[in-house]
Amino acid sequence: MKFIGQKDYNHDGKLPKTGVIITNLGTPDAPAPKALRRYLKEFLSDPRVVEVPRVIWWFILNLVILPLRSRASAKVYKTVWTEDGSPLLDITLRQAKALQKKVDQKCGENKIVVDCAMRYGNPSIKSMLQSFTEQNIRNIIVLPLYPQYCAATNGSTFDAIAKELINYRWVPDLKFISGYHLEPSYINAMAISISNYVSKNGMPDLLLFSYHGIPRKYLDRGDPYYCFCVQTTRLIQQKLKLEDEKIKTTFQSRFGREPWLQPYTDEVLKSLPEKNIKKVAVVCPGFSADCLETLEEIQVENMEYFMEAGGESYDYIPCLNDDNDHIDMMFDLIEENLPNQYENISSHSTK
Repeated sequence: MKFIGQKDYNHDGKLPKTGVIITNLGTPDAPAPKALRRYLKEFLSDPRVVEVPRVIWWFILNLVILPLRSRASAKVYKTVWTEDGSPLLDITLRQAKALQKKVDQKCGENKIVVDCAMRYGNPSIKSMLQSFTEQNIRNIIVLPLYPQYCAATNGSTFDAIAKELINYRWVPDLKFISGYHLEPSYINAMAISISNYVSKNGMPDLLLFSYHGIPRKYLDRGDPYYCFCVQTTRLIQQKLKLEDEKIKTTFQSRFGREPWLQPYTDEVLKSLPEKNIKKVAVVCPGFSADCLETLEEIQVENMEYFMEAGGESYDYIPCLNDDNDHIDMMFDLIEENLPNQYENISSHSTK
């Protein structure tokens, strides 16, 4: 086996550099069937995402799903694609840029490098680790932007990093932030976002907290994701001092025929008008950046379900994206995991 070595190590005793990688799920390179097939194959081949025996799943994926879903998904992606490309990638790049600026202000320029990578697609985790190696970065902090830990997202990101690092001759120091659903600055940022919406639009009959779903069997096998989602909703509810009847937690984006986490977002929205709940706002605390699942599925598709069922008012509250409160939260998490040479940086920072 040929290992990847550090090519330009400096022996003058300087402290090694630190790098921060923020990661998200990923996106196709273009809203086209060929690009979608490549992206979906990488995504759906991950055993963390689909826990089906590999031989059986290979036939289902390659002979059924990819031929049918690639073209259909490409059409949907076209509806959210912008001049800047994929919304998820564009926002993640903006987040990395804003976080770099924040880190420079707090820690000094050229001391910590911030960049981003996607679990599937580009820029890849492999390319980002290679870039950090070329910059002689020896301390790496990885922040997957999934607040609620789930094996299929946070766990899979760790897998991808470990898979790459086994090829390295000199493995860097690694801090992996596995989740942050209880982080006060995250809860505060979500509460501020919702409060800003309510101040402008008034309180809806119901505030729906919609999280990405996973198969129910993953919960039964020990995945904590469902519990973390419920905890997040409860903490935001407490922060905003909302009554129980004003909020509801649901799960979206189910795929296939087996049961997923319930209640399902679309089915709940279809049922609300007959209960005289006709003014709804939906927020997606599990998504750190707007993407296909929020911009199309929640903002468009589920709005149609609700309005066709007799709803009168439907709003989607955007993700935190690159809001200042969100970037401040990311910095808080990074600061907690910096190497010892960065201790007490806040007392020396500029604002």
